[in-house]
Amino acid sequence: MNSSPHEAASEAQSAPVNSAATATADPRQVKVRAPELIGRRWMNSGGKELSLADLRGKVVLLDFWTFCCINCLHVLDELRPLEEKYGQELVIIGVHSPKFEFERTVEAVNQAVERYQVEHLVLDDPDLVTWQAYTARAWPTLAVIDPEGYLVATLSGEGHAAGLGEIIEGLIAEHSAKGTLHSGDGPYVPPPAPETELFYPGKVTELPSGNLLVADSGHHSLVEYDAAGQDIIRRIGTGERGTNDGDFATASFSEPGGITVLPADLAAEVGYHLVVADTVNHTLRGIDLENETVTTIAGTGEQHMVGAIDNVLGTHGELGRYDGPALDVKLSSPWDVLFAPATGEVIVAMAGNHTIWSFDPAAGSIRLLSGTMNEGLTDGDGETSWFAQSSGLDLGSEGEVLIADSETSAIRRLDPGTGEVTTLVGVGLFDFGFRDGPATDARLQHPLGVATLPDGSIAIADTYNGAIRRYDFTTNEVSTLARGLREPSDILVIDGGGAEDAGTGADGGGDADAADAELLVVESAAHALTRVRLPKDAQRVDEGALTSKRPSTELASGPVSVSVSFTVPAGQKLDDRWGDPTYLQVSSTPPELIVSGGGGAEGLSRDIVIDPEFTSGVLHVTARAAACDGEPGGEIPLHAACHLYQQDWGIPVDLVDSAPNELSLDLRGA
Repeated sequence: MNSSPHEAASEAQSAPVNSAATATADPRQVKVRAPELIGRRWMNSGGKELSLADLRGKVVLLDFWTFCCINCLHVLDELRPLEEKYGQELVIIGVHSPKFEFERTVEAVNQAVERYQVEHLVLDDPDLVTWQAYTARAWPTLAVIDPEGYLVATLSGEGHAAGLGEIIEGLIAEHSAKGTLHSGDGPYVPPPAPETELFYPGKVTELPSGNLLVADSGHHSLVEYDAAGQDIIRRIGTGERGTNDGDFATASFSEPGGITVLPADLAAEVGYHLVVADTVNHTLRGIDLENETVTTIAGTGEQHMVGAIDNVLGTHGELGRYDGPALDVKLSSPWDVLFAPATGEVIVAMAGNHTIWSFDPAAGSIRLLSGTMNEGLTDGDGETSWFAQSSGLDLGSEGEVLIADSETSAIRRLDPGTGEVTTLVGVGLFDFGFRDGPATDARLQHPLGVATLPDGSIAIADTYNGAIRRYDFTTNEVSTLARGLREPSDILVIDGGGAEDAGTGADGGGDADAADAELLVVESAAHALTRVRLPKDAQRVDEGALTSKRPSTELASGPVSVSVSFTVPAGQKLDDRWGDPTYLQVSSTPPELIVSGGGGAEGLSRDIVIDPEFTSGVLHVTARAAACDGEPGGEIPLHAACHLYQQDWGIPVDLVDSAPNELSLDLRGA
């Protein structure tokens, strides 16, 4: 989503209001001492332990993040210009606060900081000590501390770069005049750069020639290998982060992901053979293998659909069903792509806003196929279904699209024509684990890839479990094919009996028949391609089902008032040209928790009734607001840039008679 944290946020000193139009409180009115920064260890500090006292004289920006969260990854990119512009006065600290169990491990955090090229301090906070001290319950949450150690602003979600810039500049001016600002280099110490042939590769595909093409995401390029995956034939892209089209030597990408091959006749018609999800550039790129050129074929290069607000919010706050020129719409972190013969279009897993799109190469158009931008696990037709950071695609044996829906640790099945989706494996946004057995009981942990096996069953890159899992349609059960892999992110089914391992080995769990198919696995954290032979007998593993541990909020049962405040950023005004530009949706797990008041409607407040028969549950709240560049009270200029502010909260609640009957949240523009 454009700025949707994964969890509940409850910021200190927030002033909830019932109308977004009146939400203009200055977040710097109340002076509160910032809590101390406590965690397991400091990273990117040259081994030095730090405290807030060590940072006096600097503007400090805390970024509470977890590396599974696409919105957190968006914020990392938003912070890069701030780091560069205010590097002498600003210290950014990423406070890593894990959602999944895997994200608590030292090795996983080390790899995430390296993978995403985090060029600022990181405080590893596996037990959420600093997270709770700052009352952060949302990924991402941002907190600003002034040079004297006072907390001056807290914001949730993404899209706050402009507002943060204003806050930082104001603090620099104020404390420069007071003599409390210290300019100069901060405590960040860059780690040594690793030297590997691949660097956190993401996806792989087989070319018509039989060669392999790998998305070398960390090197911002594509690498063509021979069929054995041993020798490099050529590299596509400079290897530096960028957006340039052109020949293979000068073109550039930014963390490219999925790759799909077009049929020969279609490729001849459109002038390119491959479609690539250029994830961090928010574009699709076309690759002409013969003329060795790269072109942008979808997306403007900016995130989401900002600037086309009539295509973002409908008259009732609903997501517009965009269907139009592919180069005119702003996309959001396309993670994987897949050509679907049933429609002759390319299916796009739009991880950044939890939707599925369909791109027509011949027409040069793109449409929103399925999803509402709400993050969660809801089956249904294209206009009612919910996804959560879909990250892997493959064709099923009957032409359907299989989806690795990573944040719900689920496998979904999609009709590419209608957008209707059903869930095969998975329970919800906060449920995961490592458990084989019947699909209703099985658990995965943040899968990123899927592949159809020769017998029609599904191989799953169960990324955070370091395993390859299998879903069998005939038995409706999940089993384990291999373990001991390092963050497998994609799978390619290949003929067996060919080359030896192209990377590290993996325990396949049984003897192999050389005539059987093999799996070529992108072992991302090992920077390698790994061949895994299918075992004769799959393993049966049960290491338990887990739920993300988050601090709960006490609420009274019965009538509860839900309200969300929104501060319109300076230089913007609410976009009320088509009615109320705010929208609130409330639902729950289990659904029966809410007796009345659920659903979506305009406005940022809602009265609900919670069933007193329950003692706990989860409230899911989505808030949206649309604002455009322009001064309050004035007209919005014809070509003004417009912005969609949105967040999701998943709020664990304990129902206690003496608890408050109000839930106040904050959707801040700045």
